[in-house]
Amino acid sequence: KGEILIRAALHKRGYRYRLHRKDLPGRPDLVLPKYGAAIFINGCFWHGHGCHLFKWPKTRPKFWQTKITDNQHRDVRNHRRLREMGWKLCVVWECAYKGKTRTPIDEVSSWIICWLCSSQLDLEITGEGCK
Repeated sequence: KGEILIRAALHKRGYRYRLHRKDLPGRPDLVLPKYGAAIFINGCFWHGHGCHLFKWPKTRPKFWQTKITDNQHRDVRNHRRLREMGWKLCVVWECAYKGKTRTPIDEVSSWIICWLCSSQLDLEITGEGCK
């Protein structure tokens, strides 16, 4: 759902993108080749974000620890490979648009657009704002 909200907000403002390019590490959710930018929209649970939306499951703890830790390591590897290829990276966390710390989607898309037009290489958007 979050990916669709962000896609719609960017499209409405005239930004065009490609979805899930298989030729790029990690298959970014959105790719804006004109800006050399890749955007990942991460679920806080699946990627182990340290926010109020993430809680370790009580059942099968070893399985979930391995699964989520592997996802985090894969993210780091894919982001590093994309940066080595010259791509700018943005990660939008689920808590940015959902839960008690959510930000209006128009504000999230404005942050992304400002980043696209800047020389800043990385952007991370969480429920606490952007870094």
